[in-house]
Amino acid sequence: MVVSRRSFPPLPDLRLIERPGWMQIITPSIKIGAVNAVLFSALDERDAEARIDATVIEYRALGLKFRWNLGPGSAPADLGERLARRGLTASRGRGMARLTTAPPHAADPAIEIAYVDATTLGAFSDVTARGWDLDPAQTAALNAQILAAPGRRQHMFLAYHHGEPVAAASYVGFARSAYMMGGVVLPGHRGHGLYSALVIARLAHARAQGIELATGHARESTSASILERLGFVTICRCARYFG
Repeated sequence: MVVSRRSFPPLPDLRLIERPGWMQIITPSIKIGAVNAVLFSALDERDAEARIDATVIEYRALGLKFRWNLGPGSAPADLGERLARRGLTASRGRGMARLTTAPPHAADPAIEIAYVDATTLGAFSDVTARGWDLDPAQTAALNAQILAAPGRRQHMFLAYHHGEPVAAASYVGFARSAYMMGGVVLPGHRGHGLYSALVIARLAHARAQGIELATGHARESTSASILERLGFVTICRCARYFG
């Protein structure tokens, strides 16, 4: 799961701050949390409070929504409580993985999965923004840069149900693994197997690229149980805090 910390896109103004015990990204031009995050933090007790305050203040001063990942190795032990005291909201999750061999499934003719290109990027961005309650313009700008990036690693997929675009997801391809991310189904269209169909489509695409392992961060309250039914196993339990 350490590799997945580098799943961010190579945006022109994205700044990576990396040192022992710390990994963070700041993207002033994009205000949403996907590209503004503390990806890893193992803080010394002696300066933890000052480091947390400085980081939160910097994001807020720039007007950026951000997330703070608490995965294996994060420190101090009460880091989540410290973030909560500063107004960040917790989301519990699991790090999960499985081979990219496709799990058994029955195809639904009402569902169509499209690999996103320039002709479908607008619909993909619209579904993503609506599903995650994100700023539409910022989401569109981010996805346009991802699609145009040289040597692009992020692959985006759009799901149609009875011809209507209603679900979206992506994955980032690494040398030995595919990090699955961003899966969302619009309210009113859930319960039809769209999320599972997007998982299976991404597994198949990654497999065709020669990638044998799929990983992901699943929310405990939503996608974790779906991924478990599709053969993913839990590697670790973790949390993200949103500010």
